Amino acid sequence: MAFPLNPLLLATEAAPIPEVQGWAEALPGAPPIIDLLQAAPGYPPDPRLPDFLAQKTRDFVTSTYTPILGTSGLRAAFAAELSSTYGGRIDPGQTCITAGCNQAFFIALIALAHHGDNVILTTPFYFNHQMTLDMLGIQSRHLAAGAQNGFVPDPQEAAAIIDGRTRVLILVSPSNPTGAVCPPEILAAFFDLAASRKIALILDETYRDFLPAGQARAHDLFLRPDWHETLIHLYSFSKAYSLPGYRVGAIAASTRFLDQASKVMDCLIICAPHISQIAAQFGVENLAGWRTGKRRLMEERIEAFHHGLERDAPDWTLGSIGAFFAYLRHPFRNLTSIEAARRLARQARLLCLPGSAFGPGQEEYLRLAFANVDSSQMPEIARRLAGVMSDE
Repeated sequence: MAFPLNPLLLATEAAPIPEVQGWAEALPGAPPIIDLLQAAPGYPPDPRLPDFLAQKTRDFVTSTYTPILGTSGLRAAFAAELSSTYGGRIDPGQTCITAGCNQAFFIALIALAHHGDNVILTTPFYFNHQMTLDMLGIQSRHLAAGAQNGFVPDPQEAAAIIDGRTRVLILVSPSNPTGAVCPPEILAAFFDLAASRKIALILDETYRDFLPAGQARAHDLFLRPDWHETLIHLYSFSKAYSLPGYRVGAIAASTRFLDQASKVMDCLIICAPHISQIAAQFGVENLAGWRTGKRRLMEERIEAFHHGLERDAPDWTLGSIGAFFAYLRHPFRNLTSIEAARRLARQARLLCLPGSAFGPGQEEYLRLAFANVDSSQMPEIARRLAGVMSDE
């Protein structure tokens, strides 16, 4: 190649999922591969949604641009749903519709920080968050959230690593990769910390529709009259309504922040796809019951995974489980997490991600994403785990 590439991009680690998917090409033909790689629902949307969209696609307007921050219909529906869910008062003007939650995060970081600044990122982290920071030249200061604390980060430890160049605190709850949920009081403490240090709190709640049974509300942050002075809230419609390929997410934040974020939106994509926004609005307005049913479905899968592991694979320690994820401690103390994941692929035809994809100190763990496997497959997953030999 005759021309140089951006050195920040060259230094950014590649996403791990395509690499592990490549391992499958070399595997023998039987038994069938069980793919536990990607956190995408394995079930189709409610049939009412594609039926509705089939009519809408005939309308020319669905192939046109929307306003940069999204259609008025979806912004109003999303603001109303947020207000109802959290008991606060969110105005449609405090929302922005993006092409997926990854784009929402990218937009937020460009709006909040630049080369030489630093942000607080909890480990284990969502790998796309670290990749974004690396390619933008923004330093990440890792805040360890370990098994001893249920993979929930400590606000006091975060306070100790904030300095004059810190711009953002980043939290994901329920967590990707662990499924762990930050209790409301911990989220409140992080909000207070960010507010006192005059930095932003990014709270990614992509999986908030899959909170544990009995937890109706994740936090009370939107009840604070000044929430928009500190909080940048991220969301994905993809998981709730099984629309990952439609690429539609959202930001809730101050209008001052969104005025600047709109500049980034305009340069990246102009607006989220029109038909995707229509799909998301239909979901918000019509599919609350269906969404609740899928939450129960995930609870059943979690229970089935627990039962299968305890009965058939006791050597595999469950570090944490929730939302779409099981974060599993593998029993091979002489192997790295990549080596352990390769061994599962070869011996058990189970595809999962190594803990090293989620930051330092994760070599003992593997992430199994069970959103695309039925509860009936959990015993088979446990049996395959138990059958993996410690030596080859």
